[in-house]
Amino acid sequence: MAYAGSLNVPPEQVPDPELDVREDASEGAAVLAGGCFWCVEAVYQQLDGVRAVTSGYAGGTPATADYGTVCSGATDHAEAVEIRYDPARISYGRILKVFFSVAHDPTQKDRQGADVGRQYRSAIFYRDAEQRRVAESYIRQLDAAGVLTAPIVTEVVPLRGFYRAEDHHQDYARRHPLEPYILFTARPKVEKVKKHFAAMLARR
Repeated sequence: MAYAGSLNVPPEQVPDPELDVREDASEGAAVLAGGCFWCVEAVYQQLDGVRAVTSGYAGGTPATADYGTVCSGATDHAEAVEIRYDPARISYGRILKVFFSVAHDPTQKDRQGADVGRQYRSAIFYRDAEQRRVAESYIRQLDAAGVLTAPIVTEVVPLRGFYRAEDHHQDYARRHPLEPYILFTARPKVEKVKKHFAAMLARR
């Protein structure tokens, strides 16, 4: 049986990373791209230890970091999110576990479902050598374990810059819960987190 997102197992059975980032800072940051940033933002906003999630663009230049230009496919930007988190409550590795098991389908190249184009690619933008080491190790681990129905195509690339998206893209799913795209694309991912990772939810 194949589970949603091309998983061979339920999301909660996706293994934790064998390696994780050793952090002694008071705040960590991860930049991830997994299709439409509205959906990825909504997934991470509900996790315990996540302090802020910002939608934006990564992979291209400052001059082309605007929604219209990025959506044209003429840049090397991906829609991405920056996740600021408390390393004492959630680790970089656990953030990656949610990324691969719920936030998006890492087996789809340059697309997520009906959203097609390089701007919707799967990518981890690492901030330092430690993040790169953990991300590449985890992809090898998941591929070797046969957790997904196809090879992972997620790019692991250096973060050259993260550019905040326009204000109306921030907190989009919460502000537009009844919009059809949010109902049928973002909300199911949010509900998967509630079902499969209840222990990771923020206490409100």
